Parts: sequence; structure tokens; C-alpha cells
Amino acid sequence: MGRVKLFRHTAAAFLLSALLFGPTASAAAAELVVIVSAKSPLTALRADQVAAIFLGQSARFPDGTEAAPLDQRLGAPLRDEFYLRVTNKTPALLKAWWSKMVFTGRGQPPAEAADSAAVRRRVADNPDTIGYIDRTALDPSVRTVLVVQ
Repeated sequence: MGRVKLFRHTAAAFLLSALLFGPTASAAAAELVVIVSAKSPLTALRADQVAAIFLGQSARFPDGTEAAPLDQRLGAPLRDEFYLRVTNKTPALLKAWWSKMVFTGRGQPPAEAADSAAVRRRVADNPDTIGYIDRTALDPSVRTVLVVQ
């Protein structure tokens, strides 16, 4: 009986891992880049600085200018991959994070755009906005400040 329970627990853990990490593994083919407007003086950011901006812990870039983060739409694989790689948060943890931030009055989640092209357009038009897109969506209107590893 002990072996059957162990098998069931192992099988359940494997299935849960496949469900949680399967989409992330398949989305890993996308190369994510964090972008700002080409008009922005900002040239580079560290992952921890980007995480602080997107988690509402910092409202400013390192040079002191305002930072307005822009997310991909809720449920987008690129969004889930970005947060997992940059903040180490799953969608469930991110939802809990923002629920706490909103409830305590310490912040609001970033605005959203439909896809990488929409994020790129909005970032290009505003030097204070920061977003993330698939590298294939880059054009000269924006500048890469971080390649997400």
C-alpha cells in the first residue's frame, strides 16, 4: 500500500510540474527584452531594478525620472514568462502580490497592452514608459535596456 501512495504522489507531482512549467518551457523560445523609448536617456537596467519597477516597489528609474511600467495582457504567455524570469513570481504569486499591494494602498498594477506591438508603440511614444516584448518585435523607435535571461 505504501508503494501505491508513493506512486500516486510522484505521479501527481509530475503532472503538477508539467502543468505549471510546461507553458513556460514552450514559451522559452521567445527572447524577451525590456524596452524604453528611443527618446529616453536610459541605456541599461539590471533585472532587480526592472523587477522593482514592475512590482510597484520603485516609481522611478535610477536617474530619478518617473517610470511607468506597461504589462502585456493578463494571461499572455510572454507576461507569465517575464514575471517568472525577472521577479521569480508565478501568475498566482503575482496575483497575491498585487492583491496585497492594492488592499494596503501601496500600489496599483501596471497598465496593460494587447501584445508586443502595442507595448512597443506605447513605449515609443512616452519616454517614461517601460515595457517588455519579444525581441522579434523590436524596431528603432525603442531601445533595449535589458535582455531577460
